Amino acid sequence: MKNIKYIALIIVAGLTFSSCTDDFDKINTDKKNLLTSEIATTDVALIAKGSFYGATYVGAPSNPGRNAGPFQLVHSLFPDVYSNYFATTAANFGSDQFELVGRWLNGGYNYNYYNVAPELKFALDYSAENNLEIENAMMKVWKVYFYHRLTDLWGPIPYSQFGKQESGPIAFDSQQEIYNDFFKLLDEAVAVFKSNSGSASFFGVTSADVIYSGSTDKWLKMANSLRLRLAIRVKYADATLSKTEAEKAVSDGVLESNSDNAAIHSDGPNFINPYNVITGWGEFRMSADMESILKGYEDPRAAQYFSEAATPDATDDPAGVTFNFEGMRNGQSKSQKQGTAFNSMASDMAAPYTERGAVGPDMPIIKTAEVYFLRAEGALEGWAMGGTAQELYESGITASHLEYGLDGNDLSGNDYVSSTNVPAALDGSTPAVSTVPVAFDGAGTMERQLEQIITQKWIALYPNSEDAYADRRRTGYPTLYNRLNTLNTNIAVNEIPRRMPWVSSEYDNNGEAVQSALALPEMSGGDNGTTKVWWDKK
Repeated sequence: MKNIKYIALIIVAGLTFSSCTDDFDKINTDKKNLLTSEIATTDVALIAKGSFYGATYVGAPSNPGRNAGPFQLVHSLFPDVYSNYFATTAANFGSDQFELVGRWLNGGYNYNYYNVAPELKFALDYSAENNLEIENAMMKVWKVYFYHRLTDLWGPIPYSQFGKQESGPIAFDSQQEIYNDFFKLLDEAVAVFKSNSGSASFFGVTSADVIYSGSTDKWLKMANSLRLRLAIRVKYADATLSKTEAEKAVSDGVLESNSDNAAIHSDGPNFINPYNVITGWGEFRMSADMESILKGYEDPRAAQYFSEAATPDATDDPAGVTFNFEGMRNGQSKSQKQGTAFNSMASDMAAPYTERGAVGPDMPIIKTAEVYFLRAEGALEGWAMGGTAQELYESGITASHLEYGLDGNDLSGNDYVSSTNVPAALDGSTPAVSTVPVAFDGAGTMERQLEQIITQKWIALYPNSEDAYADRRRTGYPTLYNRLNTLNTNIAVNEIPRRMPWVSSEYDNNGEAVQSALALPEMSGGDNGTTKVWWDKK
């Protein structure tokens, strides 16, 4: 990561502007000396927009380096299979067996630091230097969103020093320091949104805000909802901080309606959902865990998430219900994949995700259903969350069903929220993945209630696997099947990777900083997949 400041300017000028504007002859004359004063505010809107798309791996088809490749490397091959939403069918893909493939991680990591982070920093700096306080607040919130996904995967990362020097080592920050700064940035942003209530502004081009069209009121709700997500995430690492930040978020106002869901709106033909590319490669299918849980709960969201299998197995369907959605166990060996037609036996994603070249569904940032489940977990601790754990849990389920236009009933036509259904056996030889029912167990232990909350949250988060994977590490829930095989001698089939190892490009180009970061208390276990990130303390 040497010369990152210069790289940032080159990336911004070369990648963002080249296809969006015709007036940059002077700017492109000397990219190393690019000045923010030389750029029109409306053009910065395009840079900020690029950081929105890039942080969710939604990129232009004309620029493959910003589309499906990084999405597969960072999202599909790791969190997607470590959350157990999917299992891989490609015979040579080892990440589903806990092989932390360095070249894949390297490609995904570099995509974020050499494409998205420079755009984000440029828009953040420009808005500060030009006294655009609303836009600056928005970019602060986006900085929190972007970097929380990186630090939750890698732990300590370059953060506070990114882009501040022209050469030399770029220091890593500890995850605890990063999270503390997240809450500070959110404090600053929320204050601006509250003082500009009812406004709409985004670098002079509100349409470039592909999340909320510049609405300060909606950005306020997203900022508080993001604060709540991060507050709950640190619960086992710093209970006092967690309670304080969670109660502050709810008090200031979080998402309560699906009309306020935060998402990157797909914008064809220039920006499409990358699942609509990678599903065409035929390399993954629905997991056995999804089958056991959705089938046992007779969950109508199954058809919103997955397609019916080409060759379904009706022998294990619930009585009176046709359930043609089939899953496969994670951790299939190479020979097992080569010898079994999993692509026809197991379900692909639902049709909106599989139409090649289509715009595809919006990419979620944070949804109302998740916020209700976060509040339910806080209420379980006795915190002021605006309702009881059961009330908020049930509101989370209802919000998730309404998001997909469902009527709140299961596949048998019975009320879903009050259902006593439990996960089902996968087949005649594989028992159900867990025993928790849908109906909230008011007499159950706090731990059983937590398992219920996280299980329903896991369903509702789909396909947001980064946060589902974080919950698995943080809470141990939902209860899911072990891997069939592992290729990692340090990670057994009944465990999961706790973080991603730092990548080769950091060792090669920023080695001095890497060695210093290894001395952080958080890294006492070494740079491997078994060392836990700071908040992973349960």
